[in-house]
Amino acid sequence: MPRAGQTSNANWNILFICWLLAATSTMGSVFFSHVMDFAPCVLCWYQRICLFPLIILLGVGLFSFDKSVVKYTLPLAIAGWLIALYHSLLYAGIIPENIQPCTQGVSCTEEYIDLLGFITIPMLSLLSFSLIIALLLILQRRISR
Repeated sequence: MPRAGQTSNANWNILFICWLLAATSTMGSVFFSHVMDFAPCVLCWYQRICLFPLIILLGVGLFSFDKSVVKYTLPLAIAGWLIALYHSLLYAGIIPENIQPCTQGVSCTEEYIDLLGFITIPMLSLLSFSLIIALLLILQRRISR
């Protein structure tokens, strides 16, 4: 049976990994926009709206290990995940073009990167939000015990 100190250290580590994922995803997003000059589409902006605050919220939760951090970060992560899922399905052609939100400006299906034939920017966002959600749910379960 783990001691209380070990449990709190493990919980802090989980929260730190969530923060690290959010920070890395944000840096990747900024890198794609400002270094690679990939213009973000409307759905990319909505995903950023959900992602960018996570860095601050998770960071603040780390300092004092606020146990309620999951309550105010999980909804943002889920909203970002839903947008990323929609974007990925749109990108894959599963959702028809006539219901795309990107009618002006940059297309939501603009192909900037395609690694290994399936890793795209929307897929990276979906993966990032998925990992953050999974870790937050694990943390919530551990805290509620």
